[in-house]
Amino acid sequence: MDTAQPLPPVPPVPPVRVRPGRGGDLPLLREVERAAGGCFRELGMDAVADDEPPSLGTLREYAADGRLWVAADPADPRDRPVAYLLADPVDGNTHVEQVSVHPGSARRGIGRALIDHLARQAAARGEGALTLTTFAEVPWNAPYYERCGFRRLAPAELTPGLRAIRSREAAHGLDQWPRVCMRRDL
Repeated sequence: MDTAQPLPPVPPVPPVRVRPGRGGDLPLLREVERAAGGCFRELGMDAVADDEPPSLGTLREYAADGRLWVAADPADPRDRPVAYLLADPVDGNTHVEQVSVHPGSARRGIGRALIDHLARQAAARGEGALTLTTFAEVPWNAPYYERCGFRRLAPAELTPGLRAIRSREAAHGLDQWPRVCMRRDL
């Protein structure tokens, strides 16, 4: 007779609240970015870990243009963001410029909630896809985005805007690690 006690059920992950970013969020978003960037140090990607987050001015522009989304725990009465997403229009689609989740809130579906929110908005505008560029071999980059419905693009599939983004990334030194462009059809 088995006397082992059943494990207690795993509590469900509380839903995340996605909302537009606001002025008071901006300093917190820089903290989220710094914390998230620190994870790259574990992979020997110190230059990425040390890269400065977007400036307050840049974040303010994204917020004013309606291209900044944050995720907050609805149970947090302070409504503090634990993640954010920046988006740009590129070649008639919406380009995910940045997704950052604080490591203390990682692995709870928060990044996916932000991406799915953006996908619904882009689809409602009649756009055909989300695009992004990312590190090919970092587990929480390209492999993660593939699980979120993105596919890697072959070089011949790159649009002029994506080629321009890749050129800027290369000039910034990101090509010392393999990079890919990805697309999620809507």
